[in-house]
Amino acid sequence: MIFEASRAKAVDRLNHFIENNLSEYSKLRNFDFGPDNRSNISCLSPYITHGVINELEVIEKSLKKFSFVKNEKFIQEVLWRTYWKGWLELRPNVWTDYLIELNDLRNEFKSNQNYLNAIEGKTNIECFNEWVNELKENNYLHNHTRMWFASIWIFTLELPWQLGAEFFMQHLYDGDAASNTLGWRWVAGIQTQGKHYLASEWNIKKFTNNRFQNIKLNENATPKVSEKSYALVNQVFKNPQNIEEKNLLIFENNLSFEISDYKENKFEKIYIISNNNENRSIKLSEKLLRFKSLLIEDQKKRLKDKSINCEVIDISEIKNIENYYGLYPTVGENLDYLNSNNLKISFLYRNLDQLAWQYCNKGFFNFKNFIPKIISTFN
Repeated sequence: MIFEASRAKAVDRLNHFIENNLSEYSKLRNFDFGPDNRSNISCLSPYITHGVINELEVIEKSLKKFSFVKNEKFIQEVLWRTYWKGWLELRPNVWTDYLIELNDLRNEFKSNQNYLNAIEGKTNIECFNEWVNELKENNYLHNHTRMWFASIWIFTLELPWQLGAEFFMQHLYDGDAASNTLGWRWVAGIQTQGKHYLASEWNIKKFTNNRFQNIKLNENATPKVSEKSYALVNQVFKNPQNIEEKNLLIFENNLSFEISDYKENKFEKIYIISNNNENRSIKLSEKLLRFKSLLIEDQKKRLKDKSINCEVIDISEIKNIENYYGLYPTVGENLDYLNSNNLKISFLYRNLDQLAWQYCNKGFFNFKNFIPKIISTFN
């Protein structure tokens, strides 16, 4: 499983999946056939996470191939990330509290042998160990496998979900604050209070084509409990009435300006923002930082090819720039840096997010009722 860091390769992968594998997606998507056979899933999430391709681009191409009814499950999965981001935008303290809890747990578990065995793939659970190595080697795991992994981490190995979420964020090419944090909360049983996800031996065997044996798990664990509840925060995702010809900041989640909602606007200069580990709460692996760096350079090259004035700068250099907008980076490390350094930015929001996030105040089953309306707005 190789993810090449370019928009051209991302588009190739999208087109190949739609032409060759989309028709069987609903039937086969839950199977993990191993890292050498990913034909049953799109593997587009690392590119969508970084905005190299976007959700609407993927959905539009899929609808040219098949009807909405035949495509519905795939479209829902594409928009899960949009939903998770909207949910977190309306409850940003979930992310803030997670980082506080994580910092405390790091100190508590830094010498814990059970934790060290888990992150080194040295447990007594064969499938888990293989997934640890796969994650480090390929920076990707099948979505079903992520659920099994998190469940084993929390309920069989009895480790804090916060440390597992950090481990994923350190390595996943598609890791983002919303999908990762909320996904782990959901498995633990605190995202939807009292409803957790328990991995089972039969389920793992079935959906891995019996690649693993002797999977001894705690299949009777009760959900984790959290005393915290989070009220909705009244957020307004509104763009300036008139977008002037200023500088523009692009963060790592919007790395395809040329297909963005603002591609027709004139900007003095585009600054593509790089964020290294010095300014991150969660320190990323070298491979993940390299992937982000290559995607940033690919965006720079594409802008240069269009004779657009642009430059890559470190996030710490924003303070030296004047008169700018910023494509909204969403809740996470980049926004944390801006807020903690009191950098006041006039944000530009994606049209999709402005529409979709208003439906993220409840669960996904409510959100998916609005998917046809969301899609029809842009098609």
